[in-house]
Amino acid sequence: MKKNPKILSIVLAGGEGTRLMPLTRDRAKPAVPFGGVYRLVDFPLSNLVNSGYRQIVVLTQYKSHSLDRHISNTWRFSPLLGSYVSPVPAQQRLGKRWYLGSADAINQTINIIEDVQPDILVIVGADHVYRMDFEQMVNQHIESGAEFTVAGIRQPVADSNQFGVIQSDPEHPNLITGFQEKPDTTEGLPDDPTHMLASMGNYVANTDALFEALRLDEKAPDTQHDMGTNIAPYFAQRHEAGVYDFTQNVVPGANAKDAAYWRDVGTIDQFYDAHMDLIAVVPEFNLYNMEWPIYTNTGSLPPAKFVHSAEDRMGHATDSIVAPGSIVSGGEVHHSVLFENVRVHSWAQVVDSLLFDGVVVNRRARIYRAIIDKNVVLMENATVGIDRQHDLERGFTVSASGVTVVPKGTVVQD
Repeated sequence: MKKNPKILSIVLAGGEGTRLMPLTRDRAKPAVPFGGVYRLVDFPLSNLVNSGYRQIVVLTQYKSHSLDRHISNTWRFSPLLGSYVSPVPAQQRLGKRWYLGSADAINQTINIIEDVQPDILVIVGADHVYRMDFEQMVNQHIESGAEFTVAGIRQPVADSNQFGVIQSDPEHPNLITGFQEKPDTTEGLPDDPTHMLASMGNYVANTDALFEALRLDEKAPDTQHDMGTNIAPYFAQRHEAGVYDFTQNVVPGANAKDAAYWRDVGTIDQFYDAHMDLIAVVPEFNLYNMEWPIYTNTGSLPPAKFVHSAEDRMGHATDSIVAPGSIVSGGEVHHSVLFENVRVHSWAQVVDSLLFDGVVVNRRARIYRAIIDKNVVLMENATVGIDRQHDLERGFTVSASGVTVVPKGTVVQD
């Protein structure tokens, strides 16, 4: 490998996100709003840019309009130094079909990669919440001599069916000896039988070696054309795969609590819990680390405002995040996240909830433990999250842990 290899980053943003319905009914999963002002895709893109990697293609597919618009409006660089973030829709270069899997998505984009002629590809998912300096992973990849490196993080063995599971050599812990995608059961680690080493869905690969693996995978009779299911095991079997321990990654400004924070937000409950992490007094994930910022575009919105100070009509928010443009007018907000341009009117209550852009909560309406999608209007005295059966009867989604989700644009009458 030459001294200063050329690197291209690829963000895999084509997932359908069915487990996040109805939040993904009208948008791609990476375009789902998060944390008051962000979209999920802002987290991997910020990590790549902060790592110094500013030639990035984003592979999109399902319901990609809002995702493409967000990238185009937010992630614009000066072309003077060759920096760019470019959304690339499904190319159908291998037939009249959409992507069959993450490996097929890259395989259908080989012509774009060849135009850049990178030595190394940094390949990341678009729907996880974390901070990571990818340069440190790339440096280990180069020093190890591996053709393919997987970022790994410890997760409970009980969750093995949700992750790619990495087996490594105890004498050479950076060498992958086996890789299984979402097995029903797996063995724990030698030093902690209750935990396994799980793939984060982030990879570093030597371009030529990956092209060869993709060429073989394209012609294989029994393949899911997936990076985790097929490509990672291919390199593991050839003893050419390494693992990068995420806990070794050092990010400026991180504290002991959030240094190794990584969350898959693939289900409603995981998405909700990740937001609850943000609003703890000492947050599990600190959005206010300005040494490694998460970038987005909040436009020209005015500051949040809180009005009315009468004893029985006090506009206030406690243990909450309130985004620009929002007004709490005589209502109560507690332990919640209000996104942009939300209105909470007099004597209304919002508790343990997420309110997306443009939500209006009219007088005496109550919301408990709910996710309210964009432009929902709660009429006077309406409720969400108070009566689970009533929520179900109105067609709202209720998660396994009891979080109610109201779809975009709904008018809640009662």
